[in-house]
Amino acid sequence: MKIFSVMIENFRGIQSAKLLLPDHAVLIGDNNTGKSSVFEAIDLALGPDRLSRRPPVDEHDFYQGRYLPNPNPDAPEGAEPGPAPKITVEVTITNLSPEQEARFGANVEWLNTTTGDFYQEANPAGVDAAEIKAALRVTFVGQYDPDEDDFVGNSYFTRSLSEDETPASFSKKDKQHCGFLFLRSLRTGSRALSLEHGSLLDIILRLKEIRPQMWEGTIGTLAAFDVASDPAIGISGVLESIDKSLKKYVPREWGVKPHLKVSNLTREHLRKVITAFIATGAGDHAAPFFRQGTGTINMLVLAMLSQIAEDKQNVIFAMEEAETAIPPYAQKRIVHELRKLSAQSLFTSHSPYVLEEFNLDETVILARSDDGKLSQSKIQLPESIKHKRYRQDFRTRFCEGLLSRRVLIAEGATEAASFPVVARRLAELNPATYASLEALGVCVIDAGSESHIADLGTLYKSLGKRTFALCDKQTDAAKATIEAQVERLFMHDEKGIEDLILNNTTQAALERFADQLDWPQHLLNQYPNPKAQAATALGAYFKWSKGNWGIAEFLAQCSEVEIPQWLRDACTTLKAACDPPPQLAEADGEDLFADILG
Repeated sequence: MKIFSVMIENFRGIQSAKLLLPDHAVLIGDNNTGKSSVFEAIDLALGPDRLSRRPPVDEHDFYQGRYLPNPNPDAPEGAEPGPAPKITVEVTITNLSPEQEARFGANVEWLNTTTGDFYQEANPAGVDAAEIKAALRVTFVGQYDPDEDDFVGNSYFTRSLSEDETPASFSKKDKQHCGFLFLRSLRTGSRALSLEHGSLLDIILRLKEIRPQMWEGTIGTLAAFDVASDPAIGISGVLESIDKSLKKYVPREWGVKPHLKVSNLTREHLRKVITAFIATGAGDHAAPFFRQGTGTINMLVLAMLSQIAEDKQNVIFAMEEAETAIPPYAQKRIVHELRKLSAQSLFTSHSPYVLEEFNLDETVILARSDDGKLSQSKIQLPESIKHKRYRQDFRTRFCEGLLSRRVLIAEGATEAASFPVVARRLAELNPATYASLEALGVCVIDAGSESHIADLGTLYKSLGKRTFALCDKQTDAAKATIEAQVERLFMHDEKGIEDLILNNTTQAALERFADQLDWPQHLLNQYPNPKAQAATALGAYFKWSKGNWGIAEFLAQCSEVEIPQWLRDACTTLKAACDPPPQLAEADGEDLFADILG
C-alpha cells in the first residue's frame, strides 16, 4: 500500500496543492513551506487516532483563519453570502493488498498510474493493463458548524461523496487497515510507553491482540493502601482535625474521614499514570523512560514504531526531522530501516546525512507561493553537472541550496567564505542599513569556478529558488550567460577578490591586520617587517591562504569605511532585493496598479 497522490485545500498555510508521491520520499524546502502541513493533512484523512481529538480542527487550521461564509462582492445588497470555506484533503492510495481490496470492495476504483486519471470505460478488461491499478480514495472534510458553534470533521470514502445520498464514513477500523503511522518532530515520547489509548504501546498491544487483565487487581491493591497513615508523619493528624471541623457543619452522610490514596482509581487515570521505567547508566536505578536523553527517547520511539511496522507488514510511515538529537550514522540507519520495514516511507529533513540517502526522483522539492499554492518540483541536473559530482559534493555544494529560498552562487571558496562575513560585520556596525545573509534567508554556494555559476543558477532557478551570483570581472559573453540564469549578478571590476580588497580599503586597516597576524615563517622570511609593507605582504598572504579564511578574517576586523565600497553596495542591494522596506513595496504595488490601469 502506498499514497499515490494528495490534494489539499484550505488547510493551514496551503490554499491548494496536488502532490504525487514516489514509493519512498523526502520532502524538503525552506521553513514554513508546508512540509509538516502535508503530513498533518494526510493524518487527518488516514490517521486512526487523529479524529478522536475534539474538535478535529480549529480556527487556525483553516487557510488564513477563514471559516465563516464569504460575502459575495458582486451580489446585490441583502443577498446570502457564499458557502463557508471547508478544509478538504483527498488521499489516493494504491498497491492495495488482497485483504484491503476485499474490505473496501465497492469503493475501490481503477487508476491509470501513468496519467493519474481514473479508468471510466465500460470495458472491464481494460483494467488488466499494467499501468492500471486498484486504488482507494479517502477524503477528509472539515468545516465550521454554526448550529453547534463548533468545528466538525470526518473522513469519507471519496466516491460516496458524489454517488451516495449519505456519504460513507471512513471509520477508525478502516484506517487501522490502512496503517498510516506519523511521528511528529515535536513529539516528546512521554506517552509512547504509557498505556493511554492511542499510545505506541497501546497500539502494539492491540495489534498483538493482548488485553492487559490487570485493572481490577491494581485498583484493589491501591485502594487498600493508605498513604501517609503513620501518625509520625503528621499528615494523618491534620486530616483528622479537618474531619472534626467538618462534622461541625455537615451531617455524617455528606462525607467524613478524608484520607490519601495513590490515584482516583479508575482505569482511564491508571492508563495515563502507568509508564515504563528504564535503568540509566551502569547501576540499578531506574527512571521514567521520558526522562532519558532526547536522542534515546527518539530511538526508543523509533524502535516501537518499527515493531508496529513489522506486525502490520503493509504500512505507510511518515517521520518529521529524523535527525533530531540523533548522530549522523543513526540518521542513516533510521532511513534504511524504515524503507525496509514499510511499504512507503515519507520524511521531512534538514540533514544532509538523511537527504543524501534519497535518489533524485525520491527528493520532492516543495515551494509555496504568496497566495498559498503549494507546488512540487524534481531535481533536474544540468548537462555539466554529472550525477556522480552531485553525489560527491552534495553536503558541501548542493544540500544547503536545496533547503533555502534564496541562493547566492559565489565564484570560489574565498568569495563563499568572505561575503557572509562582511555582511554580518556590516550588520553589526550599521544594522539600519545592512543585514546578515542569515537574516535575509540567503545561503552561499561555492561554484568551484566561474564556469559553473550559470549551470548552478539554472539548477536552483528551476527549483523555484531566487538566485544571485557573485564573481570577478567576466567577459561580456560570460557575463550575459550568467545574467540569463540569475536574478542579479554582483560582478566587480577587479581580476580577483584579493585585488578588490587591497585596492579599496585603507592603509590603517591593512597595517592593523598585518600587526595582528601570526605570519607563516616562509612569508616572514620574505617580509621581515610585514607592517612596513602591509599591502604587498598581505597580497602574498591572501594568495597563500586563498580558499581559506584569510580575506574573511581581514574583513571581520574592518570598520564600515574600511570595507570596500563595492562590497557595501552589494550588501545593501541584496538586502533591498530580499527584504524591501514596507513603504517601498507599497509604492511599487501602486505603480504597478497605475501601469495596469494605464
